[in-house]
Amino acid sequence: MGWATPAAPPRQRPGSNTGAGARGGAAHPSEGCTVCCPSADREERLLPSGLVHARWGRGRARGSFELSRVLNLPPENLIKSISAVPVSKKWPVADFQLFVGSVIEDKSSDHSEPDLQLQTQRLAEKLKCDTVVSEISTGPGTVNFTINRELLAETVLQQVFKDGSEYGIKSELFSMLPRRKIVVEFSSPNIAKKFHVGHLRSTIIGNFVANLKEALGHQVTRINYLGDWGMQFGLLGAGFQQFGNEEQLQSNPLQHLFEVYVQVNKAAAEDENIKKLAQDFFRKLEARDQQTLSMWQHFRDFSIEEYVRIYKRLGVHFDEYSGESFYQEKSQEVLKMLDTKGLLQKTIKGTRVVDLSEKRDLSLSSTVMRSDGTSLYITRDLAAAIDRMQKYNCDTMIYVTDKSQNTHFEQLFQILKLMGYQWAERCRHVSFGLVQGMKTRKGEVVFLEDVLNEARSRMLQNMASAKTSKELENPLETAENIGLAALIIQDFKGLLSSDYQFSWDRLLQSRGDTGVFLQYTHARLHSLEQMYRNGQSTDINTACLQDPQAISVLQHLLRYDEVLYKSSEDLQPKHIVSYLLTLSHLAAVAHKTLPVKGSAPELAQVLSRNSWLQANPDCHGLSLDLFSVTARLRLFQAARSVLANGMKLLGITPVTQM
Repeated sequence: MGWATPAAPPRQRPGSNTGAGARGGAAHPSEGCTVCCPSADREERLLPSGLVHARWGRGRARGSFELSRVLNLPPENLIKSISAVPVSKKWPVADFQLFVGSVIEDKSSDHSEPDLQLQTQRLAEKLKCDTVVSEISTGPGTVNFTINRELLAETVLQQVFKDGSEYGIKSELFSMLPRRKIVVEFSSPNIAKKFHVGHLRSTIIGNFVANLKEALGHQVTRINYLGDWGMQFGLLGAGFQQFGNEEQLQSNPLQHLFEVYVQVNKAAAEDENIKKLAQDFFRKLEARDQQTLSMWQHFRDFSIEEYVRIYKRLGVHFDEYSGESFYQEKSQEVLKMLDTKGLLQKTIKGTRVVDLSEKRDLSLSSTVMRSDGTSLYITRDLAAAIDRMQKYNCDTMIYVTDKSQNTHFEQLFQILKLMGYQWAERCRHVSFGLVQGMKTRKGEVVFLEDVLNEARSRMLQNMASAKTSKELENPLETAENIGLAALIIQDFKGLLSSDYQFSWDRLLQSRGDTGVFLQYTHARLHSLEQMYRNGQSTDINTACLQDPQAISVLQHLLRYDEVLYKSSEDLQPKHIVSYLLTLSHLAAVAHKTLPVKGSAPELAQVLSRNSWLQANPDCHGLSLDLFSVTARLRLFQAARSVLANGMKLLGITPVTQM
């Protein structure tokens, strides 16, 4: 990124520990330190613009190499050590900070707090301001840099509009990361059952993980691994033979199958013969009996058709619909491999297990085959993992399920490693907690579609009663998108592994940290763009964006790449959610304190016809006001663009009216 040279000279903050004003001559805490004293005979102060280049824009890599030469440190150590300073209520704050401890931790393992602060101060004394950096100060273990304010506004806005949907993603934080082939398995409902609300979490979390990885340039394969095999289908098959009705199956398939499943479970609890019939049905299924397979296929086709409809409402798609049934035969090959490698052991009950204990005394084991020879869930998962690695040659596989399956995946990865598949180290389980207290006005909610309908219905009512609501072309679609945003944000606000309490009232609040607030902010900012769409100029007077509220928005936009990076590392959407909520609050404050004045036609006319005013915005009061309007519009447009980008990563479709 090129840097423009501002007209105003750089300044130093009076009384701060800066290059020009800080006291020198303090005893150095460590002889021969290459961080604070790059060379023994180097007395001149170093320009920090290379350091800021290292953190900001496409010049970050070049700047990190410059600074690495000066400090005798690898450039990769510096890129992640320079970060944007979070926006604070205490104003003003610096824009960037260098964490000195992170760049010297490899030099010495023992750095006391006073020692670190002395080294921090010493490094700050070696730096001086230039045309990019207007102020340098120190904090606890940090050297802080404030960017020339006009340059800050100009560069941030240029970068947002230049990169568009890739803003933050083109950051140097990601440039050195290799592009990977990634398989993400998520949602994975059991066929012949309606979507339970628990599947909402797996579906939206998996969709977020896939969206994020895909946006960062990885080749992502989205797999829906259906629960379409196992003893429960023996029970359902036996139940349908006794309680099923083909006509009801055709009219409302999943509801009827659910009712059959409830009936047969109740009957099995009272009649052992039902259990035997279920076992016989599943044995026939594994033996590929045609009549039994035909019924099973019937159930599966109906289920997928229904699921696709629900996924469309959620804005989710899959590259592959797989399932346990695909690996019934291959699971037998897995059992043979385990046996060949001496990993398969027979128990007194006749089951086959893999010993996972450290002492190999069966104190910890995993059952991989029933006594009747039929396969188990983990056996089919082993076959699926091996098959996927061969098929996709992927670098990693990510499984998204609830935390009750933590042990299952620990054992799955452990068995794969025992079998000699070292790539199991690159497999990852993203677990999530339970949703508590999910209810509708009718009482307990069991099915996901009930939740989606309820959210849409309540949002329609809220929109109808709100005084600010506009007439919409498609109110049902808008309410659907807002309701889904509300569900996603409530789900993503905390740590995924934590349980959370569901609240309809809190979920649909238009103010506060909710999905409704994000949608409202986006719609409001979008309406500003539409109002002045003919009056926007690409050339703006950045001197009009020096208000504290405008600077706070710009500083927050600086941090977007770091937030994306953090989420990409731990796969937690809460970082992005928190960032977007803060951005929305900052934009709301800025819009309130920095109103867009004047009429759209007047703005368009003046900016399009009077080039002299464009070149001389300070020569007339009216023109200055109009240029302020233009600058503020561009600021709000940038905020809306980044807000939309982040919402889409989360799986939310931004609305333009509400």
